[in-house]
Amino acid sequence: MSLNYYQLFYLQPLFNIALKTLETNYRQIQSEAHPDRFVTATATEKLASMQLATLANEAYQTLKNPASRAKYLLELHGINAINESNTSMPTDFLMQQMQWRETLEDASMAHDISTLEALLSEMQAEAKSLQADLSLWFDERKDYANACETTRKLIFIDKVCADIQQAIDLLD
Repeated sequence: MSLNYYQLFYLQPLFNIALKTLETNYRQIQSEAHPDRFVTATATEKLASMQLATLANEAYQTLKNPASRAKYLLELHGINAINESNTSMPTDFLMQQMQWRETLEDASMAHDISTLEALLSEMQAEAKSLQADLSLWFDERKDYANACETTRKLIFIDKVCADIQQAIDLLD
């Protein structure tokens, strides 16, 4: 049986994790699996250490990012948050999405960095709010239906934040 990402880092499978513990345990595994420690090892041992380092990198990147962590937690419960047949979103959020995208497009066309920065700030605040909701849905209530919907919102917001940052970088 292979370890899940939480087991790999000795963490409870929760949304709200101790990022410092994640970082410390990640660095420990990276140190133990470092190629310099396996210079005289057998080919099998070298391969195993490389596989462990690769797994640790993937697991760390997944658990470090809130949207990825939520998506992974849902997968541990047999739920695919971004399944094509599972795309329903509340109407108010869909309307808000269109408004954010329109603001992004208009501000980009107008080379209006201050509006883009304000939008980014608004989106980041929304992401923080969704993360607090995810902590409630996953860790306290075990409400995976609401966690799934909230995860999809957070994934969308992360994508828009990346697009806004890219627009700002292009205009700077």
